Amino acid sequence: MKLTLRKKSIKKLKRRIPWIEHIINEKNAGDLNLESPSPKLQTERRSLCLICRGVRRLCGKNRCPAILKLYSFMKTRNAVSSNEMIGSSPPGVFVGRIGYPYVYAGPLVPPFIGDTSLFDLPEQWLGKTVEEIIEFRISLIRGKFKVNVKKPWRNKNFLDKTLEIALSRNPVDTEVIFRKKPSGRILLDGTLQPMGPSAVLKQMKIGSFKTDFRIEKAYGDEDLRSEEAIFNLYLSGIPVSRIQRAFSVGAFGLKSQRRLVPTRWSITAVDSMISRKLIEEKVKKNNPINEYRVYEFNYLGNRFIVFLMPSSWKYEWIEAWYPKTIWNLNGSSIAMGGDWEGYKGRSTYASLGGCYYAVRLAVAEFLAKEKRQAGVVAMREIHPSFITPLGVWINRESVREALKRKSVKFDNLRGVIDYISRRFSIGIDEWIKTSTLLKEALYQERITKYL
Repeated sequence: MKLTLRKKSIKKLKRRIPWIEHIINEKNAGDLNLESPSPKLQTERRSLCLICRGVRRLCGKNRCPAILKLYSFMKTRNAVSSNEMIGSSPPGVFVGRIGYPYVYAGPLVPPFIGDTSLFDLPEQWLGKTVEEIIEFRISLIRGKFKVNVKKPWRNKNFLDKTLEIALSRNPVDTEVIFRKKPSGRILLDGTLQPMGPSAVLKQMKIGSFKTDFRIEKAYGDEDLRSEEAIFNLYLSGIPVSRIQRAFSVGAFGLKSQRRLVPTRWSITAVDSMISRKLIEEKVKKNNPINEYRVYEFNYLGNRFIVFLMPSSWKYEWIEAWYPKTIWNLNGSSIAMGGDWEGYKGRSTYASLGGCYYAVRLAVAEFLAKEKRQAGVVAMREIHPSFITPLGVWINRESVREALKRKSVKFDNLRGVIDYISRRFSIGIDEWIKTSTLLKEALYQERITKYL
């Protein structure tokens, strides 16, 4: 894979994806090239839903049928009884993408006062049930106003207050008046966390708030590029979800390039930028591990296995969805898909979307902390008990948790394959058939064999 793109290609990217100007350079342009042609599943059992995840509309329908089917199972009631509401934003904000560059943006506010910080902090959600996560997420009402992401100052009143909420480190008491009472429709998505009903804002007031001085410093530095600001904040210990939130409201970057970034894109962009910087600056310079390791974690009907092999950096993410799961609702067989990168990284956007970059961040930070490099194959088996999409955070946080646990170590690859075959319900042959790196490790001879 080529590490860099030609200047002509970068100019084309800027035209098609204007928001990428926040972070554009020859190294990361290809990695976030959302316009890359013909996304490819590395399996014979293709699933259009597994590629689309309700976002790309590959089936041609205006709304995702899989998501629509979920609505009938989700009982929601009116979050507020009138068009006025007072509540404590976690803090949370949302920037939409429909109609880009004219999008809806605004705060997420529940209809009550108190400590709601957990409502928008996925780093602390592991161990919660699906019902608990959905319960506090759908209680967040999306107040929204129309804004041109390229010229956000034209809606300065709402934008300034939304920005102050996004930069806060504590819940912010917020009073909102809607033009109409919030609708009963909720937001379920494969990338984003669930969210409750929405309504267009008429007025908005916020109480006192406290910003993190590290984020405030990055916000005030208009000569600091977004990528540097994001990576510095990550290294200083700021949670990834807080960095994503601030990035989405245009808090970072050169003054002339600052603009709002749709929340869906900001999540993937931040995961991609941080993981790529970690790999280039803190992983590749280290020696490879000297044994095979397997890490494991199970959560909410998902079984995660992370396999590390002694080699230079390479990475693969594979998912297997059972029939009757959200991205394989009508399938009669298991749908499997994967994507990978070698030592030089990617030149196209990963076909499996944001989860690929979320997991890449988890494994990159683990290797950086260990001061080693390795070949990584991360796998996820999704069972029918996983009833609804919760966002890519579940992949990042579950793999982080797996890597905190004690590994099972092996001296040879065959021992690893035998072990994994006993841990997954799906036969190991199916995983190997889908995987590029497993096939390479099993069947490609090394020149060192003859030395």
